[in-house]
Amino acid sequence: MSPSVATRADAARITWRTVARLALMVLTLLFLIVPHLCYRAVGRPSPMVMAFLNAVGWIAGLRIRTTGTRLRRDVLFVSNHVSWLDILALGGAARSAFVSKAEVATTPLVGWLADQNKTIYVQREAKREIHNQANSLREALARGRPVTLFPEGTTGPGDGLLPFRASLFQAIVPTPPDLRVQPVFLDYGAEANDIAWLDPESGLDNFKRLLARRRPIPLTIHYLEPLPDHVEQDRKALNEAARAAIAAEIAATARPSAASRHRL
Repeated sequence: MSPSVATRADAARITWRTVARLALMVLTLLFLIVPHLCYRAVGRPSPMVMAFLNAVGWIAGLRIRTTGTRLRRDVLFVSNHVSWLDILALGGAARSAFVSKAEVATTPLVGWLADQNKTIYVQREAKREIHNQANSLREALARGRPVTLFPEGTTGPGDGLLPFRASLFQAIVPTPPDLRVQPVFLDYGAEANDIAWLDPESGLDNFKRLLARRRPIPLTIHYLEPLPDHVEQDRKALNEAARAAIAAEIAATARPSAASRHRL
């Protein structure tokens, strides 16, 4: 076992800080669930979802600042993916729903929480479902609410990008008339490699390790310029333009790309 892996394994042990933060998260859920269900019962969008994501992110240690101009509606955010913290950050700060792998829907509690945020599930290997999944994404975007896509398809090192999967853009090509595609760089700074969920660490160990941290977790959300209309007619052009925009922003922060392990 390498020293870095050993350090992560040691850090995954449950501490009093882990228990305290987890207890606060549970109390937050219990406090917000009744008003949330009331909103759902009368068929209205629930602001409690955003409140929950913001609160849980803060409890976990996230301290967020933003740069650039965030589009408020009719937008598909295309972002790098580093950690489960990304969901709390963009779900809370940008009020975004997400495109997620289908396995999330069957994960106890996590699946229910994802459903409350109107997550769109995709089965990446099920070619027969592509048409239905494309329709689900288009319907979600047609309602105007922001949706976030992580085209790396998994979590990466945070200071570099994995290859983007052009097939994930097929659902929005050609893009609806009012839809804009806005690249986003989630920047954890010097903490990126420590925050990232990388092999061989399990999701549960990553969760415990981050909750056990003493220091806060600084995150800058860089909202980049929306992509030009002419690249939105072809999935490969869209894929390349989005990746190039985020890669350029990473380079502008003066941190070289790293060839770190990533979670498959």
